[in-house]
Amino acid sequence: MSDRILLTLAVFAFFLLCVFLMWRGWRRKSRTQSVQVPPFAEIPADPGAALLESTGLYVSTTTAGHWQDRVVTRGAGLRTGAVWRLHEDGVAIERGGAPDFWIPRPAITGVRKDKGMAGKVMGIDALLVITWLAGDVELDTGFRGDDVDDYPQWIEALQDTRNDIKGGA
Repeated sequence: MSDRILLTLAVFAFFLLCVFLMWRGWRRKSRTQSVQVPPFAEIPADPGAALLESTGLYVSTTTAGHWQDRVVTRGAGLRTGAVWRLHEDGVAIERGGAPDFWIPRPAITGVRKDKGMAGKVMGIDALLVITWLAGDVELDTGFRGDDVDDYPQWIEALQDTRNDIKGGA
């Protein structure tokens, strides 16, 4: 009987050690990224009328081109329900239980459909991913909309923006 109790305690202690080390690694990554990735812009007080709106799941923000390198600083690594709103000057990302943020239109460098991000694989073209610059760091922000039929409208609107910016420069 005592062997069984000792084995149970050893397994439980190992589990607690693993949880502690994962928490510590998450905190370390957050501290490192808080220096590398500038704070995300806040949603303006009056962003204007929403041109497009979609509800769904905010999947994550990662460094651009590295779909597994999740940005964890400032709550960016938390997967939450979200509402995305496209405004004339940018995209408002409103997340339940996590900080909201703003992607200014001039910062957007790309938009695409993708299948997965940060350990979450959802199927072919199930994610809408916006590539954008936060300071000098290029990021990918992923969203799984409740209605994936909205994606072509988002892609067209954001690509038109990129063309307007390139054409006007």
